[in-house]
This record gives sequence, structure tokens and C-alpha cells, in this order.
Amino acid sequence: MIEQFILDNQLNAMRLAGAKVGAERKGDRAIAVTNPYTGATIGTVPKATLEEVRAIFARAHAYKPTLTRFERAAILNKAAAIATRRLDEVAALISAEAGLCWKDAVYEAGRVSDVFLFGATEVLKDDGQIFSCDLTHHGKKRRVFTQRAPLLGVISAITPFNHPMNQVAHKVIPSIATNNRMVLKPSEKVPFSALLLADMLYEAGLPPEMFSVLTGDPREIADELITNEHVELVTFTGGVAIGKYIASKAGYRRMVLELGGNDPLIVMEDADIDEASSLAVAGSYKNSGQRCTAVKRMLVHEAVADPFVEQVVAKTRAWAYGDPSDRKVDMGTVIDEAAAKFFESRVNEAIAQGAKLLVGNQRRGALYAPTVVDQVRPEMLLVKEETFGPVSPIIRFKNIDEAIRISNGTAYGLSSGVCTNRLDYITRFVSELEVGSVNVREVPGYRLELTPFGGIKDSGLGYKEGVQEAIKSFTNIKTYSLPWS
Repeated sequence: MIEQFILDNQLNAMRLAGAKVGAERKGDRAIAVTNPYTGATIGTVPKATLEEVRAIFARAHAYKPTLTRFERAAILNKAAAIATRRLDEVAALISAEAGLCWKDAVYEAGRVSDVFLFGATEVLKDDGQIFSCDLTHHGKKRRVFTQRAPLLGVISAITPFNHPMNQVAHKVIPSIATNNRMVLKPSEKVPFSALLLADMLYEAGLPPEMFSVLTGDPREIADELITNEHVELVTFTGGVAIGKYIASKAGYRRMVLELGGNDPLIVMEDADIDEASSLAVAGSYKNSGQRCTAVKRMLVHEAVADPFVEQVVAKTRAWAYGDPSDRKVDMGTVIDEAAAKFFESRVNEAIAQGAKLLVGNQRRGALYAPTVVDQVRPEMLLVKEETFGPVSPIIRFKNIDEAIRISNGTAYGLSSGVCTNRLDYITRFVSELEVGSVNVREVPGYRLELTPFGGIKDSGLGYKEGVQEAIKSFTNIKTYSLPWS
């Protein structure tokens, strides 16, 4: 079944990119997509030319959506039902192209359905406000009303490999909800999940002009995605360097940049160690550690560090990893062998600088073992920079002041988790951690698909994703006033 919808989506990819050729496109104008575990090619997608990219933006810009709120909600609800019905199919594709284990792929497929449902609900909410104008001594008997309107131009969206369908859903669903037009380029490593999402939306009744997926080599087309004359907003999720490049090129355009993270799990001396260690392990290894909100640093109070480390090591050893298609494993591969080699080298560097390897740091191709490293110092690159894989670096601290200082001591500011029951600690963390979210007794990445999500500093410009906030970003507010007695 995977093979059939990959074949179907190969044909669809040609159509979506506006290609003049059929499925026979080969050679240097095709991109091979490989399974990270087996190395086998699972399909190819077209490598769009600059002319094709410009044509697809022009087509999107020329189309003026007229869907009512009811029609938009109906499309999103129907798409949610399709995604639920095809959940196993969706999960199998995510696992095949991204290397995620079955458990993680099923979870992502379920999240996609949630985004559809939240989008359908938000569409039906009234988005206006009313202001009486007789609020001051020189006021008038008038009222000012607001309403949100779609953007005049096209939204250009660029998504990464790590959540190949859910990241796409978080871009396109708010776009549909607000009657906008979007052109999306998924990571060339995982394009089929985006194409399958597009197919589900078309099946649900979405006009294709409202959402186009193009595939190509970013070295050829990236600048056009940012600077095309029809682009009014660029929404990007991915690495810091690319995000800053987009910011330098975008000019007089809106940008929503959701970038990297270096998220701490902070364990205080009063924490439940069993709970904290379970959160630490799940937060580090779910999705193969390839999440901007994964636990990237474990900051542990020295009074409880030894028992915490003991439990983390034991739970890491029990975390089964291997063939992503084996439904019993807890973790599959990372995205490719180059990524696995990078994690291995960064751990080796930390060990050479005095850190202590307790378990893991074994690699076979793109398969990298869950890894625990103790006695890590904040200045080591393993924790100073973002290590985007299944590594658990442990940093010990003496008191809350030191914990906050270490947490804030990197360029990132996305999410955090804190393990404590003390209200005085909690209020300080909420107030003083330089992050977009603080989760108490939970992993840094916890959120609903509805709630605001995003970071500060090098983690983003402060604009939020999540269905509600993205709807705000994707609209213009128009005010009008009327006489009012």
C-alpha cells in the first residue's frame, strides 16, 4: 500500500509543480527519497525549475478564494475524518521516509487530525472586536469594529524533515482557515508526507489553488521562495542559520520564523526522581530526539543527581531502538547517516573534554543509540549548541540561581521543563527563564496543537505558531466605524 500511494503522489507532485513532463522525469530533474534505515529509494519527486516555481506562485496569486466559514470548516472536518481513516497508511509513510519508529509515526498522524479539528473549530469563531468611542471627554457617539481579512499576497511556507506531516499541517490549516493561498516546499528528504496531506485536503474539497506543494533543490529555488513578487509572508520552521538567511533576504515582507531550541529539563532537589527521569528519557528519545523541543540538556540539582542519573541510565538501556518498521521498538533512526555521525562526533568531543559516557554513542548507518553523558559542563558544544538527536547530556548545579543562569546561558530560548513542587521555585522559573514556554512536571515540548508555540532569541522572532496564533499572523486587521447612539 505504501508503494501505491508513493506512486500516486509522484504523479501528483508533477502536477502540483506545474511540470510539463509526466512521471517519466528522470536524471538531474528528479530527487530520490530514501529510507534512512535500509538506504533503499522509496520514490522520486520532481526537482522544480525556477520557471515552474514562478508559475505556481503566479497561479496561486491569481486565485481569489471565496469559501464561506461553513465551507472551510466542512473541508477541515472532512480532512480530519480522512486522516483518521487512513491513520495506519499515513504512519507507514512517515516511518518509511523519515525513519521514525511506528509508535512515533502513529502519534504524529494523530496530531495531524487534531490540527484539522482545531482549525475547523477556529474558523467558526467570530474574529471581530467592538470599541465604543465615547470613552473619553472628547469621544463621539460612534463604534469602531474590527474584522480579519486574508492577505493580499501568497504565503510561502518552508518545512523541515523532523515532523514531515504535522509541521505542514501547522502551516496550511491556518492558511485555509483564513481563506489564504499557500505555496509550500517541504524538506526534500521527506516530501511524500506533504504531498499526501495535500491529497487528503483535495479529497475533502479544497480548491488546489489554495494549497500547492512544490519539490526541489533549495540551492536552486530557495531565494525565489523568499523574494517572489507575489509573496507577502514567509513562514519557516527549521535551523537558525537558514532562518537568519531568510530574514536577510525577505525585505519588506512578514516573517514567522520557528527555529532551533536547546531546551532544558531542570530537576530540583524536591523532585519526584522516578517521574523526572521518565520525563527526561521520553523527552530525549521520542521522535529520535529530532524535535526543536526535545530535552537537549538535563540540569540536575547535585543533591539528587546520583539517583537521577542511575534511573536515566536504566531507562535508557530499556529504550528499544532499531528497525523503524518493527512495531515493538521505541526509537528508529535519525534522518540520515550524516546526522548520526555528527552526534557521535559531538559526544566524542565532550568525552575528550572530561564528560563521562554512561551508555550509548553507538552508530550503524543512520541508527544512533540513545546516549547518556554525565559530568557535562555548560561550555561544551554538546550543550552550548543544539544537538538535534537522541543524546541526554547531564549538567549538575548547586542552587536555583545557578540553574537559571545555565538555562539562560545559550543563544536559544524556546521551551523548558521543570521538575519541582515548590511554588516559589515555579514562580521564579516562569518569570526568569528566557524561553517561550515553561512546563511544570512535563517535558519541554508539551503543548496542544491549538495553543501558542514559539521562542525568543535565536529560537525565533517571538511570533507564535499554534492554530490560533498562526491565524492572527496570516491575516490583516481592518477597522471600520459607524455612528452609534
